Amino acid sequence: MDFKPLVTLLAIVNPLAIVPFFIHYTQGFSTPQRQRTVVVASFSAFVVIAVSALLGLQILEFFGISLASFQVGGGLLLLISAMNMLNAQPAEAKPLTNEYEDGAEKAARGASIAVVPLTIPLLTGPATMSTVVIYAEKAKTFLQLGTLVGYGMVIGLATALCFSLAEPISRVLGKTGINVMTRLMGLILAALAVEVMADGLGKLFPILRH
Repeated sequence: MDFKPLVTLLAIVNPLAIVPFFIHYTQGFSTPQRQRTVVVASFSAFVVIAVSALLGLQILEFFGISLASFQVGGGLLLLISAMNMLNAQPAEAKPLTNEYEDGAEKAARGASIAVVPLTIPLLTGPATMSTVVIYAEKAKTFLQLGTLVGYGMVIGLATALCFSLAEPISRVLGKTGINVMTRLMGLILAALAVEVMADGLGKLFPILRH
């Protein structure tokens, strides 16, 4: 297990791009409320990745879905996410939905927005889950699978760090800096998405390997 899964997950989750959402949703929160939101969102992101790594393949088997088909579908999701990021949008956000407004309404009502929409779908959504499942299949030993779960912990810690330092990050980078970082991550993700899709298509159509 190399660092490619970690790089891919960092590119998809990209907590830096979610910092403006975090600031918007937590406006008017007390310091303890904001700290609780940081902890819950970070832990939830880790849980989503860990569950996908440990149970994702069993779920595919239950529904009778081949990994090759899942790789092509998952790669397509990654490519769509990359296109979002190249347009300076969060990878998991859907441009035509009201996630931003819905989150603001929840915050106004005092409801927890740490899990929805911060963790799901803004931080970890279908593209993140499919990526983890694809790499879980490549894990041949328990140690490698444990490493993948450990990468989920790294993502959770990175999320906690970015959200805890949201205000300084926003001041230093500004909207332009965050957009540049998001586009750079999107370019990396697009290349990784093509690689995943090519691997899946090669398994579905062996003639393409020649």
